[in-house]
Amino acid sequence: MKTALKERKDVDKSLTWDLSSLYKTEELYNLALQGLEELTLEMENKYKEKLNNASTINECLDKMRVVLESESLVENYASLKVSTDQSNQENQARYMKSINILANLDSRLSFVASEINEVDEKIIDEAIKMSKENSHYLKEIKRFKKHSLHPEVEKVLSALSGTLDSSYSTYDTTKLADMDFENFIVDGTEYPLSYVLFEDGWEYETDTKIRRAAFEAFSSKLREYKNTVASLYQTHVQKEKTLATLRGFDSVIDSLLFPQQVERELYDRQIDIIMEKLAPHMRKYAKLLGKIHKIDEMTFADLKLEVDPTYEPSISVEESKKYVEGALSVLGEDYVEMVKKAYDEKWIDFAVNKGKSTGAFCATPYGSHSLILISWSEKMKEVFVLAHELGHAGHFKLINENQNVFNADPSLYFVEAPSTMNEMLMSNYLMKTNDEPRFKRWVLSSMISRTYYHNFVTHLLEAAYQREVYKIIDAGGSVQATNLNEIKKGVLEKFWGDSVKIVDGAELTWMRQPHYYMGLYPYTYSAGLTIATQVSNRIIKEGKPAVDDWRKVLKAGGTKTPIELAKMAGVDITTEKPLLETIEHIGNIIDEIIKITEDME
Repeated sequence: MKTALKERKDVDKSLTWDLSSLYKTEELYNLALQGLEELTLEMENKYKEKLNNASTINECLDKMRVVLESESLVENYASLKVSTDQSNQENQARYMKSINILANLDSRLSFVASEINEVDEKIIDEAIKMSKENSHYLKEIKRFKKHSLHPEVEKVLSALSGTLDSSYSTYDTTKLADMDFENFIVDGTEYPLSYVLFEDGWEYETDTKIRRAAFEAFSSKLREYKNTVASLYQTHVQKEKTLATLRGFDSVIDSLLFPQQVERELYDRQIDIIMEKLAPHMRKYAKLLGKIHKIDEMTFADLKLEVDPTYEPSISVEESKKYVEGALSVLGEDYVEMVKKAYDEKWIDFAVNKGKSTGAFCATPYGSHSLILISWSEKMKEVFVLAHELGHAGHFKLINENQNVFNADPSLYFVEAPSTMNEMLMSNYLMKTNDEPRFKRWVLSSMISRTYYHNFVTHLLEAAYQREVYKIIDAGGSVQATNLNEIKKGVLEKFWGDSVKIVDGAELTWMRQPHYYMGLYPYTYSAGLTIATQVSNRIIKEGKPAVDDWRKVLKAGGTKTPIELAKMAGVDITTEKPLLETIEHIGNIIDEIIKITEDME
C-alpha cells in the first residue's frame, strides 16, 4: 500500500543531499553573489569600449571565466534548493533573487561579446592564437556573428533573460506546488495520489483496475490545468520564434539546432526513422505485455507494466552500491572512486517528499562535484536511473579536470550519450552475474522497459510532438490546449497503431514533461542512446581500447562537434547506419524476451 508523501522537513536526513559543497553557509552564498556584482562592475569599468586589440580581449576573457565559474555555483545552489521543495517560500525567494541578479550581471557584461563581434576579424584570429584558454569562446563568437544583434538589443535581452525564461519555473510551480491531487477510490478502498506517487508507483501497478483508476484520477487533475499550462507553453514557443526571427533564422528549429552544431538532417532522421522502424518492434512488445498480464485490449495506461513484476527485487540505497560500482568499474578506478564519493559525501538526494521535482536529474556546477536528484522507490529500476545520472556526473568530472569553463558544455545532441551508456553497462554487468533464464529475461526486459522505452519511445514521441508544434509556430500560428491535445494524440496513435488504445488522458502527456522548455532536448535522448549502444557493443567486443576511446570523448567537453565526438568513439552519425543497427538491436532483444517467455511457459 502506497502512503501519502511526507513534507520535506519530515524525511530521513540521511537520504538528503549536502549542498555545503557549493556553499557551507547562506552567508557565504550571499557573499559570492556580492563578489560577482563587484567583479562585474570592475570588468565593466575597465574594459567597456576598450576591447579593440587581442591582448585586452584576452585579459577581459580571463576575468570572464572567473565570473562564469562563480555564476555556475550560485545558480545551482539557488535552483537545487527549490528542486527539493517547490512549496518552500524561502527557497522560491532565493531562487528568484538569484535569477534577477544574474540577469542584471549578464546584461552588464553583454558588451564583451558585442564589442568582440565588432572588431576586425584579424584581431579575433590574433586573440585566438594568443590564448588557447579563450580560443573556443572566440571561435563560437565568430560562428554566431551573423546572428548577433545590436549591442544595446543584446544588453536588453540579457537583462530580460530571467523574465523571458520564466515559463519553465512557472510550469514547475504549477505542476509541483499548485496541483493538489485528491485520493482515488477503487472498490471502497482509498489510495493516495501525487505526481511522484503516480509516475514512480501507480503507473507500474499490476492490478489493472487500480492502475487505470489512478491514470484516470491523475489525468483528471491535469485536465483542470490544461489551459494554464498551454498558455505558458504558447508564451515560451512564441518567445523562441520571435528571437529566431530577430536573429535571422528561417525557423525556430534551425535557431535551436544552431548552438547544438547539428544540421536539420540529423534531427529529422532521428524522429522519422524511429517513428517508422521502431514502432513495429514496440507494438510487438505491447502485445507481449498484454499476453503476460492477461489484458485483452492494451491501453496507454498499461504501457509501463513490467514483463515480470514479481521478480524484480526490492533494493535499498545501501544495496544499490554493489551493482552501480560493479557495473561502472569498467570505466576505470577513478570513476569508481567518484561513485563511492557520490554515496559517502551525499551528492545524491534520495528522499521522497511532497513538492520535490519529479523524475531525476544531475546538476553539474563547474568547479564542484555533481549533485543528483532522484526519488528512491526501492525498485531495481532506480539502479538504472542512478547509473544514468552518474553518467552525467562522470562525464562532467572528466570535463572539469580537462577543460576550462568556456570549453565545458558539450553539444546538447551528445549530452545524453554518457548517461545512457551507463545504463547499457549496467545491463551488460547484470547479464554476467546470472545465466538463469528468468533473471536474463528480467535484465533484457529492464533494458526495453527502462532504457529504450524511456529514451527511444517516451522522449522520442515528445520530440515528434514538439516538431509539429514548431511547424505551427513557424507558419505564424499558435497553440492552445485543444490542438496540443490533438497533436499529442495523433503522434501516439501513429506510433502505436491498433496495438494500443489511446484512451482519454493519454493526450495530456504533453503536460507532464519539462523538456519542452529546454529547446530541442527530447530528440537528443535517442541520439545519445544510439551512440551509447554502438560504443557499448564495441566495449563488449574490444574491451580496453574501446573504453580508452570513450574516456577521451568524455574529456573533450565542448571542444568537438557531435559528429566529431561520435567519430572519436568509432561511430559515424553522418549516416543512418548506427540508428538502424540500434533499432535492429532493440528488435532482437524483444524477440529474445518473447522466446524466453515461450520457453518458460
